[in-house]
Amino acid sequence: MESNKILSVESQAPALKVRDWVRGEPLANFQPGKLYILEFCGTWCGPCVGAMLNLIELQETYKDSGVEVVAVAAHERAASADEARTKLDAWLTENFPKLNFRVGLDDTGAMDTLWMKPSFSIGIPRVFVIDRDGSIAFIGHPDKLHDVLPQLLDGTWRTSAQAKAAERERIAVDEPKARKQALMEPIRGKRRAAEEIGDWKTALAAIEEGIALDSDNYNLRASQVHLLLDKICDMETGLAVLWQFVREAVDRGGAHWLLTAMMQIFHQSLPSGERFAMGKVLSKHILALDLAQCSLPPSLLFREVARY
Repeated sequence: MESNKILSVESQAPALKVRDWVRGEPLANFQPGKLYILEFCGTWCGPCVGAMLNLIELQETYKDSGVEVVAVAAHERAASADEARTKLDAWLTENFPKLNFRVGLDDTGAMDTLWMKPSFSIGIPRVFVIDRDGSIAFIGHPDKLHDVLPQLLDGTWRTSAQAKAAERERIAVDEPKARKQALMEPIRGKRRAAEEIGDWKTALAAIEEGIALDSDNYNLRASQVHLLLDKICDMETGLAVLWQFVREAVDRGGAHWLLTAMMQIFHQSLPSGERFAMGKVLSKHILALDLAQCSLPPSLLFREVARY
C-alpha cells in the first residue's frame, strides 16, 4: 500500500459508495457543516450490537449539534444481495427498535476499498468521524468516541497533539495487522475454493499455512480442529491438535482463546472422556478470569461453562 493512499486523520474523506440504504433516506455524500460518524458494522459481529446501541444514544444526545450517525454493513456473508439485505433488515429489527440513523448495505466492496483498507482497518466495529469541512477527524473503535467527542464538536481535536499521538499509535498497531491480512487473502481464496468442492485436505493445508503466518488467530485453530474431526475424521490428529489448542489457550489466558477452545470440545465425534478432561481445564481458567477487565460478556463465557 503506497503512502499517498493511506487514509488517516486530516485526510479528505473518501466518497460514500453505498449500494442500498436499508434504513433512512439515501445519503449521496457528506454535507458541509455537519459532523458525521460513519460506523462499519455487521450482523455476524457480536460487539457491533453494543456499539450500535451506544451510537443510538449518542445520536439522540447530539441530534441538535449537527451530528449525524451513519452505519454501513460492508462485509455481509450471503449468497445474494437480496439475502444480505434480508439478513441485515432482520438484525436491525430484532436488536434496535429505537434506531434513529441511516444504515446502508454495500456488497460491492467499494466501501471496504475506499475506507477500511487504506486506513489499515481490519476489524469491526470501526468508526470514522468526518469533520464539518469534509476531513477525517477520528478513526478508531466506537468505545473511544465518548472521550474525544466534546473536542471533535468544538473543532479542537483534529489538530491537537493528543490526536496526532493517538493516530500514530493506531497506525503503528493496525498497519502490521493489515499487511498480515493482505498476505492471508490468497490463502483464504485457496481454502474457500477447496471447501466448495469438498477437498478437505487442501483446505486443511491452506488453514495450516494461515496459522504459520498468523499464530495469534484462534479462529484458524478452531477451523483446523473442525476439519480434522468433522470432515477428514482423523481422530488421532484431531485430538492432538485440540489438546494443543487447549494448552495454548490456557497459557495465553485470553478470554477469546479460552472461549473458542471451549467451544471446540462439543464436536459430536469427540470421546466423552476427552471432552470432560478438556472442559475441566478450560472451565477452571474461564471462571478465574477477571471479569471487570474481560473483553467478552460474562453471559457468553458462563453459557459455555454451563453447557460443559
